Formats: sequence, structure tokens, C-alpha cells
Amino acid sequence: MAERTSNISKITWLGSDQRLARNLGRPINRFFHVEAAGGIVLLVATAIALIWANSPWSDSYHELWESQIELHIGDIDVFAKAGLEHFTLEEFVNDALMAIFFFVVGLEIKRELVTGQLRNRRDAALPAIAALGGMVVPAALFAIVNAGGDGSAGWGIPMATDIAFAVGVVSLLGDRIPRSLRVFLLSLAIVDDIGAILVIAVFYTNELSIEWLVTALALAAVTYAMREARIWYIPLYVVVGAFFWWATFKSGVHATIAGVTLGLITPARPIQTDEQAREVATWLRDKGEVFTADVRFAAFHLRESVSVAERLETAIHPISSYLIIPIFALANAGIELSTDSLSDATGSAVTFGVILGLVFGKTIGVTLFSYIGVRSGIAALPRGVTWRHLTGLAMLAGIGFTVSIFVSGLAYDDPLLDDQAKIGILVASAIAAIAGTAILSGAARAGSHSTD
Repeated sequence: MAERTSNISKITWLGSDQRLARNLGRPINRFFHVEAAGGIVLLVATAIALIWANSPWSDSYHELWESQIELHIGDIDVFAKAGLEHFTLEEFVNDALMAIFFFVVGLEIKRELVTGQLRNRRDAALPAIAALGGMVVPAALFAIVNAGGDGSAGWGIPMATDIAFAVGVVSLLGDRIPRSLRVFLLSLAIVDDIGAILVIAVFYTNELSIEWLVTALALAAVTYAMREARIWYIPLYVVVGAFFWWATFKSGVHATIAGVTLGLITPARPIQTDEQAREVATWLRDKGEVFTADVRFAAFHLRESVSVAERLETAIHPISSYLIIPIFALANAGIELSTDSLSDATGSAVTFGVILGLVFGKTIGVTLFSYIGVRSGIAALPRGVTWRHLTGLAMLAGIGFTVSIFVSGLAYDDPLLDDQAKIGILVASAIAAIAGTAILSGAARAGSHSTD
């Protein structure tokens, strides 16, 4: 994302000439508009969780995230559902806050399908084929290693790609790699997210309640009908969306699916064209006497020249990237790295399966399926992208992290297996990041030499 500090109004504190604004406010603002910033914040949160969980104060870490949350409205226990003895702070993060993260994912998917690269079949073919390979091969390798074992339920763990980390690594390489490669990675990660969402919805749903599921579907239909009727009152959507999340949560389907569904329902096309917006702006400029009602009228029409999905994504994405995902890392990445736990992980089929799937499965799957797609004529390599570039990107796709940790928590009730999977995720993501960066840097140097 390009720097946008030039759009800060000088009448605000951030845009003023005050020393604190110049030396602190605007540099922080610039940092949050750097693509790699989300990955950096996530990495810091992960490090804090690991240090805290392995410090003399480790008990306080576990006590915090295992503390119970209760919310009663009259006789109704909001967080009570079948199969759940008590609702903890960690579960609140994973079930409620992560629904907002997946809402943003839903918005991104909708944007790509309607106005982005995935709207064109030819352009979408290669990322879709590559993502399919990047899901099937890792899951298969994990399943083979863990066939018949206690950890077999975790086959969905190595299917994921962490968009924030992967795009952050690519952005650090700057102009040394083709921009089309970054677009390809984003598209691949979006398709990958679709696959992960389907896996969560279909395979990691327990004790389904048909009554609550029907209620959730009805509320989704109400939301869609409101959109079709062009009802734009945001507080109404917030209320209906909150009940939709609650009904999904009570149904037994993982509540994050509610976030994705709402994101996909959100309109991705503006109801005003750019030309109509310019006409309104010209009308307001040329009007002799301007009243408050005129400003409101013009503001509405100018605002509606940008789609609801784009406005929401712009507003919520920073909250998701710089608040919700770091909190998720704090709550889930606190693995106790004792001699015993590392020894258990070293001999664990779960840990080995995760590393094998993310590091080798992703690289082989993305590269092989891409090669088949290109050789068959179904798809073509993006302009400026070589097979060496694509191999490096395939390795970066093995940075599973956020969604992999999320799926691990769904797959395993046994804390030992969950920790072994998370150790595998951390190790594999580090290997994928380092190896992928090295391959892409080598491809960039080779490209620069060939043009000299």
C-alpha cells in the first residue's frame, strides 16, 4: 500500500506542524501504510507470546487466556452452546474477534471476484490452479505421515497461507521483483483462503444444531434482502450481523464463517459512477449559497462513488491487521519451549507432517500445478515472472502461520498435539520465509544481470 500521509488534512493534529506530530505521529502513520508493517507487528506479538509463555511469569499468561467470560442478557447465557463447558478469553479471541478478521477476508475475496484479478477467467486461472496444488499436496503429505495416528485430524493445517507475512516479505524486496508477482501472490492467497474457509466450515464443525443453523441462514437472507433493497443504514447491519454471528456460533458451525459470509454479501460495486460524483462536486462548487443540507447531499453522492466493500475494507483492515491478528498471536502462539516439549516435537509425526506440508508440499504443489496449467495452455505466466520467481513465491506460500495456527486449534482438543503442530508451524514458516526470500533475491539478481 502506498504512503498516504499527503492526504492528511493540515487542520488535524496529525497534519499540523507540532513537533510531536512531525516526529512521532506522521512516522507512525507512514509505518502503518507500509505493506510489511502487518507482518512486523504480527512477528513482534508472536515473540512476546513465546517469551511470556517461557518466562517466570508463564502462569499469568495461561491464567489470562484461560480466564472465563460470561455474558447474560436476562436468563440467556450468550456464550453458552452445546459441547462447550465454559467460554474463555482465548475462545473469545478465536470465535469473536477472528470473525472480524474473516469479514475482511470476505471483503477481499468479494473485491477480487468483482473488480480484481479473479474476475477474469484467464487471469484467475493460474493463481487458482497454483492454490489448488498448494492445498492438495500439503494436506496429502500430512495425511500420509499421520495416517491412522492421533494427529490425523490436522490435515488442514498445512493448507493455509498467511497473507500478511507472505506479502510483507515480498514488499521488502521492493522493485527488484515484478509487481505482477505480488498480484499473483495476493490472488493465490485469496483462493487459498476460500479453500481454508470451506475446510473449516465442512470438516471442523461439531455438534450441529439445525434450529440455530436455519436461524443463521434466515438472518443471512435478511442481510442480503436489505442490500438488494438499498438500505444503507449501517447500525441496522451491525445489529443484524451481530445476531447472525450469534446464531452461527450457537449452531456449531465455526462463528468465523459468519464474518466471511457477511463480507461476501457486502456490495462491491458503487451505486454512483465517477462521472456522477464529479457532477455533484461541480454543482456544489458552483452553487452560489451552500447550506448544510447541500453538503450532506453532496457528501452522500461522493461517498457512494466508492463501493461499500472498499470503504469497509479501508476502515477495518487496520483494526484487523494491527489489533486483532496481533491479539490472536498473543493468545495462541505462547508455546512452552521446554526440553521435553521440543524433544516430543522432534519425534512427533504431527510436527513433521506440518513442516513437510508447509515447506515441501506448498513448494511442490504450487510449482507443479502451475507448470501443468501453463503447459496445458489453460493459463500463462504473468508478464515478467520466471519459473525461478514462481518457485520462490511457492516457498513463501508455505508461511502458514495465522490460519494454520487457527486450524490447529480447531483440529486438536489435546494441548500436546496442538503445541506440536504450532511448533511445526513456527519452524516451517521461518524456513519458508528465509528460503523463499533467498530464491526471489537470486531471481532478482539474475534478472538484473540479464538486462545489463
